[in-house]
Amino acid sequence: MEKPKVRIYTDYKSPFAFVANQALFELEEKEGVKLEWLPYTLRIPEFMGTVEERTPHFWRKVRYSYMDARRYANAQGLTIKGPRRIYDAFYASAGMLFAQRHGIFRAYHDTVFRRFWNHELELDELHEISGVIAALGGSVPAFEAYVNGPARGEHDRIITEAEAIGVFGVPTMVFNGELFWGNDRIALLTERIRAPETILTALGNRQPR
Repeated sequence: MEKPKVRIYTDYKSPFAFVANQALFELEEKEGVKLEWLPYTLRIPEFMGTVEERTPHFWRKVRYSYMDARRYANAQGLTIKGPRRIYDAFYASAGMLFAQRHGIFRAYHDTVFRRFWNHELELDELHEISGVIAALGGSVPAFEAYVNGPARGEHDRIITEAEAIGVFGVPTMVFNGELFWGNDRIALLTERIRAPETILTALGNRQPR
């Protein structure tokens, strides 16, 4: 019998995606589901504006968000250091797809998250992501050929398809067509996995007021 599938959209530059990993991998172990990891590379200026455009209200929200992420990180013994700049994580996302096909995904995934949030890795430097691939036994020439070949088209298609079903942020989990956004929705996702027949029943029977 095929295992139920949970699709997960993630981005290495999201602290909340980072702190969600432990609970998500536990779903695979404890709930008997198959996880499908896909990149949803956040375009920071698109939804947050440029640094110059950001208001004091925005920065208060940012400071609180990082404080909140560190609460989750501290509980897991993880370190989160604030990003030093705005990153384009395409190379890291391409590395995720490459690593899945070459049997090094979990090690790659954990390494990239941990090293980035410890200020030990630049996500948008190809040679640094290639270095992670090499350290895990992957082929750098094959990875860089992928990056310079089909990776961009595949990456962009994944994001377009994600947005078509309503994805807007990470981590977003999709189970039986229902979306769950945020590490604080994993408990609700777990309930759905255990009782999939309840999906959207309450919402479907409730009339808007």
